[in-house]
Amino acid sequence: MTLSVNLSGKTALVTGAAQGLGRAIALAYAQQGMKLVLMDVLPAPLHSVAEEARALGAECLPMVVDLADADATQQAAAQAVEAFGAPRVLVHNAALLKQRSMLEIGYDQWRRELDIILQAAFILSKAVWQPMIDAGGGSIVYVSSGSGIKGFVKEVAYCPGKHGQEGLMKVLAMEGAEFNIAVNTITPGAPIQTPMSAENYTDEHKRAWIDPALLAPAFVYLAGIDAQIVTGERLNAWELAQKMTG
Repeated sequence: MTLSVNLSGKTALVTGAAQGLGRAIALAYAQQGMKLVLMDVLPAPLHSVAEEARALGAECLPMVVDLADADATQQAAAQAVEAFGAPRVLVHNAALLKQRSMLEIGYDQWRRELDIILQAAFILSKAVWQPMIDAGGGSIVYVSSGSGIKGFVKEVAYCPGKHGQEGLMKVLAMEGAEFNIAVNTITPGAPIQTPMSAENYTDEHKRAWIDPALLAPAFVYLAGIDAQIVTGERLNAWELAQKMTG
């Protein structure tokens, strides 16, 4: 599989970029010569990733933002578009998973998880929608999981958030088709070694987990697509990455 467009000089907006899969995606984009807007709530690791990206030659804007805060997310998105213009790709990777039963979880805890996963997906997509239309197309990617299609005990907030992303993707894919905007979800397709995984994976999953950098080629591919190639799909990053590198 080959890239449909040259990504050099194009802009990528990546959330949850300070560590784990987000970091791997950001550095893969930097290697493609993309300009980066990186969002995360963790200042020190976010700025560390930004320095890594700059060392690879990438122009990079790290933005410390709490994506559970609607106003802060809207402001950050507006600043990102003003700074670098329409992104070629938006990857909403940020998420929060705290396993709690219905008896244990409070409304504020439920709301925070949902807002990071789903509310931010809407706000960020809304912010880039018109710029992508004006640019003639683009690609929006929501990082999903098995929790986007089935339920798991103690994922009272995470599952609804991921299910919501799947629904938002389907609607926006239909609306974006006429504007050449691809909208897809992508699941890792394999256990990946991330801080969130470390908190929630079983020992069995941890024995099988892989470096998230191995999934990065899938996101490079998705940065270069538009609605004429693939849209409205739930993709598997591990399978796609193997096709890219095979």
